[in-house]
Amino acid sequence: MRIKNTILGTVFLILSLIEPTKMSLTRSRLISLDALRGFTVAAMLMVNFPGSSDHVFFTLRHTVWNGLSFTDLVAPIFLYVIGVSIVLAYSKKRDGDKKELYKKIVVRSLKIYAVGMFLNLMPDFNFAEARWTGTLHRIAFVFLGCAILFLNTNWRQQAWIAMSILIGYWLTLTLVPTPGVGKVMLEPGVNIVAWFDSKFLPGKMWQGTWDPESILSTFPSIASGITGMLAGRLLITDLNPNLKVNYLMTAGVISSVLGYFWGLGFPVNENLWTSSFVLVTSGFASLLLGALYFTVDILGKTKGTQVGIIFGANAISVYVFGDILALFFYGTKLGDKTPNEHAVDALVGMGMSPNLASWFYALFFVAINFIPAYWLYRKKIFIKL
Repeated sequence: MRIKNTILGTVFLILSLIEPTKMSLTRSRLISLDALRGFTVAAMLMVNFPGSSDHVFFTLRHTVWNGLSFTDLVAPIFLYVIGVSIVLAYSKKRDGDKKELYKKIVVRSLKIYAVGMFLNLMPDFNFAEARWTGTLHRIAFVFLGCAILFLNTNWRQQAWIAMSILIGYWLTLTLVPTPGVGKVMLEPGVNIVAWFDSKFLPGKMWQGTWDPESILSTFPSIASGITGMLAGRLLITDLNPNLKVNYLMTAGVISSVLGYFWGLGFPVNENLWTSSFVLVTSGFASLLLGALYFTVDILGKTKGTQVGIIFGANAISVYVFGDILALFFYGTKLGDKTPNEHAVDALVGMGMSPNLASWFYALFFVAINFIPAYWLYRKKIFIKL
């Protein structure tokens, strides 16, 4: 009964915050961006909801600290996509009534943050143990920061701001000793980022003494969004489409290489969202967008991208649906086990390895979430938080 009431409460909250709109599916838009956004959200669901948290392939887990796995790429690529989307959405509105735009941007950010808090509080709604940060919270801050920057700066200024953030963050983490420790530390829970959170971040932290969505790491995550804005600016120019692809791919290679070498001294680390991590992941994002833009928007080959396009049409809503549906598929006892435990045990009993069985159930859960995404897409309903 508690699960049922939680699901109903969540649905009512979402309905109160969303703005469902109907649009033409044939309007001019970057189909490659929709596909990349959708595949990224599908990847989020896959890595967030394995069939068994005890049995997960290495690359489908977040790295414990330094390093880079497939899972570590998902969030920064989504922030990169947000940056591209901001340029496409606001480039023709910059000369209009900015006061009204600011209002819409702030309200949308607050909505995304509010939904993130609601998901954090499910299913017990224990405010004493509330975590005040998370994936949607970070998306809200990055959208807010990048959208306001875009309305008030040109692309060169944006590039300088991103560079300043990354260099300033690097200098802070590598030159400022952790108070109480007396020396520079980059280890979990004892670095300057964790210390800052211990003083200023309210509520519970994800890992007890530190949180991957920390206050200070919000700044380099905004830089991830700015790299997407720079890509978006390139895509709206009058350059030849093939030349745009060349620039995107070249920038992707250069960014990844620079990030790799920077990582030799300032490790690639998602938990700290290090400057090297931003460059490496933004480089990969540029390569992916360039490949999709060439294949889908230039060559017109959309085969195999439809799933991504459908997920991408209502990306944040699908992410929210995932958390709601997980209450049943991962949190409801059927007999002595939850559905995911029944399924993984059955697959293992058929001879499948535990890791593979866990991954298969994750893919099944992604398919379950595709159902509401497909229904919305067929009805031409695009939910805007």
